[in-house]
Amino acid sequence: MNDRAVRRVGVNLLWLVPGQVGGSEEYTVRLLRELAELHPDDVEVILYVNRQFRAAHPDLVSRFTTHVAPISGSSRILRVIVESTWLAARSRMDRCTLVHHAGGTMPSLRLAPGALTMHDLQPLSNPDRFGFVKGAYIRFVAPRSVRRARTVVCLSEFVASDVVNRVGIERERIRIIPCGVNEPETAFDHDRLAQLLASLDLTNRPFILYPAITYPHKNHETLVAAFAQIVSTHPELRLVFTGGGGSSDATVTAAIDAYGLTNYVVRTGRIPETDLDLLYRAATVMAFPSLYEGFGIPVLEAMSRGCPVVASAIGALPEVTGGAGELVNPLDVVGWANALGGLIDDPARRTVLVRLGFDRAKHFDWSTPAQSLLSLYREIR
Repeated sequence: MNDRAVRRVGVNLLWLVPGQVGGSEEYTVRLLRELAELHPDDVEVILYVNRQFRAAHPDLVSRFTTHVAPISGSSRILRVIVESTWLAARSRMDRCTLVHHAGGTMPSLRLAPGALTMHDLQPLSNPDRFGFVKGAYIRFVAPRSVRRARTVVCLSEFVASDVVNRVGIERERIRIIPCGVNEPETAFDHDRLAQLLASLDLTNRPFILYPAITYPHKNHETLVAAFAQIVSTHPELRLVFTGGGGSSDATVTAAIDAYGLTNYVVRTGRIPETDLDLLYRAATVMAFPSLYEGFGIPVLEAMSRGCPVVASAIGALPEVTGGAGELVNPLDVVGWANALGGLIDDPARRTVLVRLGFDRAKHFDWSTPAQSLLSLYREIR
């Protein structure tokens, strides 16, 4: 195929600072990995990344044409400037017919048509959960980005409806490209699981798993309060928090201390995907008490690994679980204590949820979203 027949699509990843953007990183990285497996001969994807992304995801850098901007990604001001200067010029030099801005905002200066991934509109619906500068910036830029985009990608019908209602664009301009879930790349490692559990003092212990960065909307405090009620009658039980420290980290630590749970809550920090996969398989139940989710990748991961799920009855979580998990009001401490405690005492019910979760997870596979994204790249003019 001659060069003129190949569509060049740039993907703006300057916003993606590894370890700091939570599920948005997981979704974007996994979708791109699957896209690389398609090997399209009519679309060339070009990544525009920051230095931290290059260091954290060398596999993607090696599989796509990649340009690294002269920024680390940590400064929003520098990123905005670079998007309107370096990115605009670089994408023009690369003759991109489309630039996909995958982080929810588009620069005001663009030299190619833009597609936009809108992970959620939480800064508009819950501005109190964000710092003044970040919240004000997103509330100003996100709606304008949505209106300027040729197509808006959303991960769920929940987010799509929110975009339509809050911004006022036509539903026909939105494409749903959900998350997927794949089987682990490596075989189940019993020895590594034993080592991991021993290192966390979880050998032969039941435990509740919550994999999330300690951001305000992740609502760790409600789970701590509910766990305090459960552990009074289940002293062998542990609560395991994985994920890095966010802006609510000190608040979460204070809640653990206030309930006297220091010896009952295990905090691992950010861990490798392979270790998280093992914890899903070993956990008695996975709790997901988030106050807002545009999708909720950990819920899908847990179900695919045979871990029963209790999740918040809000956002996209009912849509994702599809009846395969138990749903609770995110702020109902007693409700969480009853739901989690009931499952811990009811292995038969856990078995039912495991089966339902496996069946539900079969509806999600990364190859389908990747095909949808590739079709989008081919269609947008």
